[in-house]
Amino acid sequence: MRRVVVTGLGVVAPNGVGKDAFWAACVEGRSGVRFVNTFDASAHPVRIAAEVPDFDINAFVPAEHRKSLKLMGRAARFGVAASGLALRDSGLDLNKLNPERLGVVMGTGLIPIDLPELAPLLTDAVNQQGEFDPSRLGQRGREALFPLWLLKYLPNMVAAHVSLIHNAQGPNSTITSACAAGTQAVGEAFRLVARDDVDYCFAGGADSRMDPLLLLAYHALGALSKSTRPPTEVSRPFDAQRDGFVLGEGAGVLLLEELEHARKRGATIYAEVLGMGTSFDAYAVTRPDPEGRGAARAIRWALREAHTNAQDIDYINAHGTSTRLNDQMETNAIKRVFGEGSVALPMSSIKSMIGHLIGAAGAVEAAALALTLQRGVLPPTINLTHRDPNCDLDYVPNTARECSVRTVLSTSFGFGGQNAALVMRRFAG
Repeated sequence: MRRVVVTGLGVVAPNGVGKDAFWAACVEGRSGVRFVNTFDASAHPVRIAAEVPDFDINAFVPAEHRKSLKLMGRAARFGVAASGLALRDSGLDLNKLNPERLGVVMGTGLIPIDLPELAPLLTDAVNQQGEFDPSRLGQRGREALFPLWLLKYLPNMVAAHVSLIHNAQGPNSTITSACAAGTQAVGEAFRLVARDDVDYCFAGGADSRMDPLLLLAYHALGALSKSTRPPTEVSRPFDAQRDGFVLGEGAGVLLLEELEHARKRGATIYAEVLGMGTSFDAYAVTRPDPEGRGAARAIRWALREAHTNAQDIDYINAHGTSTRLNDQMETNAIKRVFGEGSVALPMSSIKSMIGHLIGAAGAVEAAALALTLQRGVLPPTINLTHRDPNCDLDYVPNTARECSVRTVLSTSFGFGGQNAALVMRRFAG
């Protein structure tokens, strides 16, 4: 197995676009949660989210690819932008490498339907009795539906657009394991490079569910916070007064590279990827195993692939969604794996600042993990002001902490019982 390193980072996040803006906001504890601006949410029961503000995709797409923009949903645009930022950051010249040795693995999820686009079509399909009539839809749809409409909503289009823009002709995969997708995508890309299927791989996730119907759906599910606090104070992982997560959007892409290639071209190396573990709770679709047994298995298996002992982990980038069940489950899982050592093991959740990016969450957090290793700073869990006796570990509350760490872990747990964990190490030659 070849050694795999991170040589490029691209981040499109609610609190900053580009790795430096994003990292500065995280270290300073600046939240990207605000009132919804993408659509009129004034009548919604939840009116806040972690949106990416003032995003212009044209700054990230070469002129020859602009015609593809009409086929890109918001998630795909974020993914393309993050991949371009990662490539630029890596200094890699794509013209000097074999495109068949360049892969793409992206995590994503449910693609929102453009309701204003479909509304006239669906309205025309309602008959005089107020019933939906499929035959009317068939008549009107043949004339009104954009011929390539479907391509905007296929989950694999995120990875497809990234590959098209960068001429990546190697393996191409889409991971849709809910909130674990971004972490799993980075892990699967690591394995592609490690086993010599590719020399370089764009790895990450992109997601956006800033949509009036989906905002209602997450509210109906009971997953979103109903807090009336100021928006920046609503996401509060591990806090006793947490009551749900804040929906976010964005993308994170890491450029993974075989170590010797990186050395030969003098690349900046942020971190070395050591291993990933995945598991499934098989407990319930709507809630995690409260004992954290499935999450603990994913962590243990990540440690096993990384050839690393639990006591070697210096920091954990927590999933930390700010929901009652998840934060307590994750705390229990950490105690299962790390035992007495869990008390002294720092862990923090940047979801306190960027909300929950669903399929992109683990990818953005993997980028944060690489920056933690390179810069020796642990980002804080902001809004942690009320102690929860069931969440009693060191969550790096409210203020970033300078701390030189060597081996670190990131965790992601998704709806249905999906679990993933990723291990990285500071590169030391």
